[in-house]
Amino acid sequence: MKHRITALILSIFLLAACSQITQLLQTVSAVKELTDGDIIEGLKEALTIGAKNAAERLASENGYYGDQQVKIPLPEEAGIIVENIGRIPGGDQLIENVILSINRAAEDAAREAAPVFVGAVTRMTIADGYNILHGADYAATEYLRSSTWNELYSLYKPKITASTEREIVAGISAQQSWLTLTEKWNMVANSVAGRFAGFNPVTTDLDDFLTRKALEGVFLKIADEELKIRKEVSARVTPLLQRVFGSLDGQ
Repeated sequence: MKHRITALILSIFLLAACSQITQLLQTVSAVKELTDGDIIEGLKEALTIGAKNAAERLASENGYYGDQQVKIPLPEEAGIIVENIGRIPGGDQLIENVILSINRAAEDAAREAAPVFVGAVTRMTIADGYNILHGADYAATEYLRSSTWNELYSLYKPKITASTEREIVAGISAQQSWLTLTEKWNMVANSVAGRFAGFNPVTTDLDDFLTRKALEGVFLKIADEELKIRKEVSARVTPLLQRVFGSLDGQ
């Protein structure tokens, strides 16, 4: 009886071991079958899909404004304005109008900038591809951020500027709202009483601030998309993505 139990346990152990070995061999085989071209194209495809999904989300109404993860606040330098202008009748509404306007401007720019962003998914070496494929969860996003940020900034900012100058809320542009807000504050800050109180004028470049925040939001959403593709089989919506990222499953 003991021999039978021992044999049964041994059989179960061997079956489990064989299953693990088979799975490992399948994974190794899948990796070997991937060519350098597969890896590069798979990563480009993942970044392209991620960028499109991120841009579409951000370009929708309230894509920025309604998402606390990427909602663009007033520049930090304007904190003193928020603290003090709220005491003025209508001050809170003026501040909210500016916040709404700059987020609407970012949403508007995202509609136009998505093709530009997707077009920047280039220049990836074979070494880069392997490092990204087997790197941390956000390796592709970080690679894209470090290699394209400056280029994207120069391409994205004109669209942001055009958006901030366009009438969006109640016939007033984000730039006009910002200038109205800062000019009112700076008049107080530059007055004798303001200087005595230690107030500082606000000189933040709204378009620069907005461009950086908007791009940070895009990369944040792309990182979310990358993690899905890496971790969720259902997010690998093409055969190439299934092959490239499926080679990582079980590792």
